[in-house]
Order: sequence, then C-alpha cells, then structure tokens
Amino acid sequence: MSDEAPDSLIPYDEIVQEALRAVVSRVLGEVVRDGLPGDHHFYITFKTRAPGVDIPDHLIARFPDEMTIVIQNRYWDLKVDEDRFEVGLSFNQISSMLHIPFAAITSFVDPAVDFALQFHVDEVEGDVNDHDPAENDGDAEAVETADDGSNVVTVDFGKKK
Repeated sequence: MSDEAPDSLIPYDEIVQEALRAVVSRVLGEVVRDGLPGDHHFYITFKTRAPGVDIPDHLIARFPDEMTIVIQNRYWDLKVDEDRFEVGLSFNQISSMLHIPFAAITSFVDPAVDFALQFHVDEVEGDVNDHDPAENDGDAEAVETADDGSNVVTVDFGKKK
C-alpha cells in the first residue's frame, strides 16, 4: 500500500479556492449595500502584477510583488463585480483607484473577528518575493493572522507537477 494519494481528475483545489473567493465577493458586496458593520474591517493582500490588476504605477513601483490594503474608515467608490472589485484609497494623501480581480487575492483578513482566508495565486513572470504591507491612509493596526488555526482557512492542496 502506498502513502501517496492518487492524482485526482477533479480539480478540487481550484473548486474550493473559487468558492472561498466567492466569500470575499459576497462580504464586499454586503459592505457596498450596507456599509461596514460594527468593528469589521479588512486587510486584503493581492499580487500587484497578476492579470487584470489595475493600480497606479507608483504603487507597483513600491510593491512590485504583493501589497496589502485596508478597507476600514477611509475608502470610497467600492464596487463589486462577478470576478473583481474596485475601491478608492489614499496612499500618502494621494487618491488612487484600485481594480483587483478576486483571482489575484492571496489573503483576506477581518481582524475584528479573527477571520482569515489564504489563497494560492500562480506566480506571475517577474514576481519578486518581497512583501511589504501598503500603508494606505486607513486607521488600522498591523495585520496579525491567527497561527493557531482558529478561524483561518488555508487552501493549498499542493499541485502535482
């Protein structure tokens, strides 16, 4: 008997990631409709060079691989489409519109309730391994995700090559 799992002909990892990204879409859609309830706020980390990401050049220069944005007090024009969202944020008092496909998101955290989702995003050619959280002009504390497994869902089935 072998300890290796057989290769699946069903792409479970892709199906689960798509379903969990739908959670992010639904949550943001509810914020569009009703505003942020209570103390909820979000840290959203995404690949800056993923297909479909549209952010200002000065942000790509500062965050060539990944950046984390804060959706809390100072954001505007939040819109959610089937496969992406857009939001206005201020970085060093410079207003910027960001267009981010859900497929580019690597993590979604709501520290108010210790909830986090982490995603696998295929590497984009030219990716750099540095990650530096964006300092948009929100009033949030540093991102801390639970490392004890409580309310954290990590999706990575380890793709067979």
